[in-house]
Amino acid sequence: MNVGIIGVGLMGHGIARNVLSRGGFALHFLDHPGNQPTDDLVDLGGRACATVAEIAAASDVVILCVTGSPQVEAIVGAPDGLAASLRKGTIVVDCSTALPDSTLRMAEMVRKAGGDYLDAPMTRTAKHAHEGTLNLLVGGAAETLDAVRPVLASFTEQVEHVGPLGHGHRLKLLHNYVSVGFMTLLAEAAAQAADTGVDPQVFVDVLANGGGASAALDRLAPFIVSQDRDALPFFVSNALKDIDYYRDMSDAAGAQTTVADGVSAALSEAVDGGPADAYVPELVRLFRTRKDG
Repeated sequence: MNVGIIGVGLMGHGIARNVLSRGGFALHFLDHPGNQPTDDLVDLGGRACATVAEIAAASDVVILCVTGSPQVEAIVGAPDGLAASLRKGTIVVDCSTALPDSTLRMAEMVRKAGGDYLDAPMTRTAKHAHEGTLNLLVGGAAETLDAVRPVLASFTEQVEHVGPLGHGHRLKLLHNYVSVGFMTLLAEAAAQAADTGVDPQVFVDVLANGGGASAALDRLAPFIVSQDRDALPFFVSNALKDIDYYRDMSDAAGAQTTVADGVSAALSEAVDGGPADAYVPELVRLFRTRKDG
C-alpha cells in the first residue's frame, strides 16, 4: 500500500517516520509550514507533495493528523481536497481529535467519492508516536480496519475497534475530558500548595501514596518538582480545544457540562494570559501567577 499523511507535527512526524522505517511503506506527505523538520523522512524515502490533491493521487491510505474538525473539513471538503481527488477504494484514517458529527459528514463525502473512512484518534503522547507505540481508538467498519491494519501496526502498540464510525472521536473526547480535567484540577491544587509553601516533593509523594495516584500526577510531577515541562508536550490551547469539543458534543447530546464548563473557564484564562506555546504542565505556574497577580 502507498500511504499519504497530512499533518507532520508533533504526533504526525513520529507516525510518518515509523510508516517508513518500521512498516516499509511508500510515503507521501503534505509539505506545510506547520510540519516538524522532515529531512529524516526524505532520507528514508518519503516524498513531499505541494497539494492535498497530489497526496490523494498517490495514496491507497491517507492518514490525517491535524488539529481538529475545521482543518479536517478543509482538507476533505475543499474543491481540490481529498473527496474531490482520491482514488477509488482509498481509505482515509483520521487520527485527529475531531467532533463526531463532523466526522460523519466527512466520511459521507469520502464514501460518495468511492473511498472509505475510519476515525482513529490517539490516546498517547508524541514520545509514543516516535517510539511507534501509540494506541488508537478506531470507529468504522471492521473490514475497513482490517484492510489498513498493516499500516497502523507500523506506529501503534494497540489498535482497539470501539464501534461504528464516529465512536473513535466520541471516546477520544470522553478520554481527553477526563485526562485534561484531572490535570487541570491537579495543577490548581499544585499552585495552591506552592503558594502556601508546601514542599513540592512532599505534595507529590502524598498524592502518589493516596487517592491522587494517577497518570495525571505522573505527567505533571516533573514540572511540580523541578519545572520540567517536557513530560507532556501538549499545548494548553489544544487542551482547551478538546474540552470545548467535549462540551459541544455534550450539548448536542443534551448532557450535563457543569464540571466541563469550569475546566474550560480555567484553561481559557491560561490561554489568554499565558504564552501561546505553553504546555499543560505549565498550568501549575500559570495558575499560581494569576493568583499572585
